[in-house]
Amino acid sequence: MSAPFAKLPNWAEYGLIPVINLVVAFLISGLVVVFAGENPFKAAYLMVSGAFGSGEGIGYTLYYATNFIFAGLAVAVAFHAGLFNIGVEGQAYVGGIGVAAAALAFDATLPWYLVFMLAVIGGAIMGALWALIPAWLQAYRGSHIVITTIMFNYISYNLMLWMLNNVYKPLGSMAPQSRTFGPGGEVPKLDWLLAIFGLDNRNSPFNLTFLLALLAAFLVWVLIWRSRLGYEIRTLGFSSGAARYAGIYEKRIIIITMLISGGLAGLLAINSIMGDQHRIQQEFVSGAGFVGIAVALMGRSHPIGIVLASVLFGMLYQGGAEIAFDMPNISRDMIVVIQGLVILFAGALEHLFRPWVVEAFARARSRTTATIVERA
Repeated sequence: MSAPFAKLPNWAEYGLIPVINLVVAFLISGLVVVFAGENPFKAAYLMVSGAFGSGEGIGYTLYYATNFIFAGLAVAVAFHAGLFNIGVEGQAYVGGIGVAAAALAFDATLPWYLVFMLAVIGGAIMGALWALIPAWLQAYRGSHIVITTIMFNYISYNLMLWMLNNVYKPLGSMAPQSRTFGPGGEVPKLDWLLAIFGLDNRNSPFNLTFLLALLAAFLVWVLIWRSRLGYEIRTLGFSSGAARYAGIYEKRIIIITMLISGGLAGLLAINSIMGDQHRIQQEFVSGAGFVGIAVALMGRSHPIGIVLASVLFGMLYQGGAEIAFDMPNISRDMIVVIQGLVILFAGALEHLFRPWVVEAFARARSRTTATIVERA
């Protein structure tokens, strides 16, 4: 999407602005900790050490980051076409239907890597199909994509609940969840990856889906910046009028972009269902779809930025759990407040400090130009 302010150097656009927003968010979060009667410096230490101070902590951080990478990529692909896909949460839920179907059908007969590939196909297809209806309504009926995707989130929750109670739940079971998958339905952990660095993964659910997320980030980079389709997507995002003038079929790009976005959202389900819970149950997405909006904004819709922002939010989730455990005056609700402040400044207020940064760069350029003129 086109920037609402003057162009900044890439290092300022993708580095300086997010860092300023992040610093301000943490400063205000420190005030929250002070008001709770705790030491903000100790809280910061506990958050960082809890997220990166052990192999298990790093494993949990990267496990959460995996969900956020998929969610951030899904939001970012739509952003580039000028579409605000706020339905990643629901698309991930419906993607879970495809993932669970593959695991439940073949976990006892096929090796995990074949089931994993079927789950990737099933999750992507189901997520894409769930995004197709809002995309068609936007392209052919003019329905706003934000409204329709929000509505489809609520439909997906109830659809998932119905599936759990009427399709996936074993006979005689009271819990709204499927049976536990067999060995073929479990994605291996990445213990070996952390062991390379001398770290012990222990009980964290860090699994192979993380590598799939990194592969997805690379493929999104190729799609958006190294393909004709990506050029058409970005052109539509900058100006629909220019896209039409260039002969780009707007409706086709909207449909294709939302299918890709929904497919990426559907892949999010693999991490929780096959990598951790080894069953499908309620709330396996746990709000990751909405966090993906902030991740995409903080990462400036670029795959590298999205990966880094996802690790940051993974730190907030894992490190926040350590703070709530070690600091009695800080409850889980206060951790949510801290996370919300980061989301607020990374998302809704991402342009708050941009005018000052743009002005500072403009003054610096003016001084440089004046110096050059004087020397000449």
